[in-house]
Amino acid sequence: MKRVPADKKFLEQVEVIDIAEEGKGVGKADELVIFIEKAVPGDVVDIEIIRKKKNFAEAKIKNLVKPSEFRTQAFCPHFGVCGGCKWQHMTYEAQLRFKQKIVLDALQRLGKVDVSQASSILGSFEKRYYRNKLEFTFSSKRWLTDEDIRSNEPMEPNALGFHIPLRFDKILNIETCYLQTDPSNEIRNQLRDFTIQNGISFYDLRNHEGALRNLIIRTSTTGEVMVIVVFAYASEDEIKLIMAFLKERFPQITSLLYIINHKKNDTIFDQEIITYAGRNFIYEEMEDLRFKIGPKSFYQTNSLQAYELYKIVRDYAGLTGTELVYDLYTGTGTIATFVAKKAKHVIGVEYIPSAIEDAKVNAEINNITNTTYYAGDMKDVLTPEFVEAHGKPDVIITDPPRAGMHPDVVKRLLEIEAQKMVYVSCNAATQARDIAMLSEKYEVKKIQPVDMFPHTQHVENVVLLTLKN
Repeated sequence: MKRVPADKKFLEQVEVIDIAEEGKGVGKADELVIFIEKAVPGDVVDIEIIRKKKNFAEAKIKNLVKPSEFRTQAFCPHFGVCGGCKWQHMTYEAQLRFKQKIVLDALQRLGKVDVSQASSILGSFEKRYYRNKLEFTFSSKRWLTDEDIRSNEPMEPNALGFHIPLRFDKILNIETCYLQTDPSNEIRNQLRDFTIQNGISFYDLRNHEGALRNLIIRTSTTGEVMVIVVFAYASEDEIKLIMAFLKERFPQITSLLYIINHKKNDTIFDQEIITYAGRNFIYEEMEDLRFKIGPKSFYQTNSLQAYELYKIVRDYAGLTGTELVYDLYTGTGTIATFVAKKAKHVIGVEYIPSAIEDAKVNAEINNITNTTYYAGDMKDVLTPEFVEAHGKPDVIITDPPRAGMHPDVVKRLLEIEAQKMVYVSCNAATQARDIAMLSEKYEVKKIQPVDMFPHTQHVENVVLLTLKN
């Protein structure tokens, strides 16, 4: 990191020409690319350079000379501090425009794809309160905002909220989060106040001590609520006090659970889940299907938009009832379950064994008998022997993690030569990379970006590929 000379620290009249994935505006000065905090494409700004490297610099706005037509007032008081919703200062129409650009640029540049057949991005019906799951952290080291510091008043050191970017041990206390519908805010705030009033210690992330560690809240479109309290070093009396409070104060909680986690990381997938009250799961519904969601289950976090996404996948697959479908990276089998009634048989493959168990349960509760699931690493499961044993698929649906598909998996797909492939991705860059490899035998027929996460840089994309003649 280079020190910025005083005479080059301030720049005037910088035009913001693009936006980066992390939510910073992009400007240029003498061929130097500058990432400007809270800037919007179309802004003209005077800036202060705060960090400089060989090929780029980072800056903050000192004066907004001319606001962009895309600029709007952020509605959340925590904007710019908590690290979430980084595009909230752009109009939603502009967000969709730039997400479309991100997808098409990646497909063109990295995948050499003709994007002329791309459909316009599908916006989210809900712009706020669209998430069905949030995870909060208890901390004895509250992050003090500029407003807190200016107040000169004694501050409660404990916080329940979100991590400050690049500060793993500092937590911003959240009063209102616009991501999850009620009673999420009420549960979090009342639990925080109750535990502070009763002198129960919050977790110290550096020293690994304290009673309260995390709070996870899941909701569904059916109105069901799951609350998971993660304790660290709490006494039995403290656990009983807190869980009894939640049960009494919030009788609408469908599933009230807790975990005791002494590890040095927050993951719960290897932890025992203890049911305090109600069921150990909640239900989500989509069309005439029900999905059982447990504390460790994966489910798309924007339920309403997930339905729109799955309809696109089903439409692209073009099933008539005679097809054998492979659903790769099936997770808890939501896509497999969703398309099963239109297929002859669906085979789902997923790395996580517990997710496969959830998929089997979801098939059972929906009386779906034409799905089969296998757990294991995709490149190890999807072998020539596997295809020979189960049959060559007519359609492959693949929805890999952000890293995309392993090269060995892509190679196997080229060998299988299914007539159609529907590729769902949350990372246009790795999707484009994989499509470039698949282009040896496949051509892109349809492209449909989908906005699952308003006010963030994240975007899903669905691509239909067909086997070349």
